[in-house]
Amino acid sequence: MSGHSKFANIKHKKEKNDAAKGKIFTIIGRELAVAVKEGGPDPANNFRLAAVIAKAKANNMPNDTIERGIKKAAGDVGNVNYEYITYEGYGPGGTAIIVDTLTDNKNRTAANIRSAFSKGQGNIGTPGCVSFMFDKRGQIIIDREECDQEADDLMMLALDAGAEDFSEEEDSFEILTDPDSLEEVREALEKAGVPMMSCEVTMIPQNYVEVTDETLVKNLQRILDILDEDDDVQNVYHNWDE
Repeated sequence: MSGHSKFANIKHKKEKNDAAKGKIFTIIGRELAVAVKEGGPDPANNFRLAAVIAKAKANNMPNDTIERGIKKAAGDVGNVNYEYITYEGYGPGGTAIIVDTLTDNKNRTAANIRSAFSKGQGNIGTPGCVSFMFDKRGQIIIDREECDQEADDLMMLALDAGAEDFSEEEDSFEILTDPDSLEEVREALEKAGVPMMSCEVTMIPQNYVEVTDETLVKNLQRILDILDEDDDVQNVYHNWDE
C-alpha cells in the first residue's frame, strides 16, 4: 500500500466523526440492529455483530451505549426494517466509486445517491460496473504511536492468527486478511492489547487513478462530501489517488 496509506483518511474521518458523533453513533446503531436481527445478540456467535462492536469501539462509542443498542435491538427485532444496498458509479477523471448504504427507504436513498453523483458530474452505473476493480479484504489499521509492539512481533502475531499481509507506513501498520478471517485476527490483537484504529471489511482498489484537473478534483470532492453527509451512507470506497 506504499503511497496509499489509509491512515490519513481514517484520521480525517475520525476527526470529522468526533465533530459529529451523533451521526456516526446513529449509523453504528443501525448496523447493530441489523446484525442482531440477522445473527442474535451474542457477539461470540455473531461475526457481523462482533465486527460492528469493534467499529463502535474504534469510534469511541461508550460500552454502555453499545450494550444498550444491542439490548434495544434484541427486543425490537421484528421492527428492524433496514436493508443494505450498494451503488456503483463513475466519478470525474475516470474514478470508480462504490457506496454502501443501510436504509429503511430505498426510494429516498436511491434519489440521494443519484443526486450526489449528478452534482459532481458523475454517473451511477449498473451493479458490478466498478466493483471488479476492487478486492474485498479484511483490513486492520493500527496507529504506530499507540502501539507498544515492535513491527516484527506485531507482524508475527497477525500472521499466526491468520492474516495474509502486513505492511508498515511511517505512521501506521496495515494488516490484511481474508474477510472470513478478520474476526480471528482482531481477537488475537485484542487479547494482546493492541489498540486498533480501524477494523473492517473493506474494498481495496487494485489500481489508483490520479486526477490533476482542478475542476475535476472539485467535482469529485463534492460527490464524496455529499455522500459523507448522508445518514443512509455507511461506507464510500474509491480509487482516487488523493
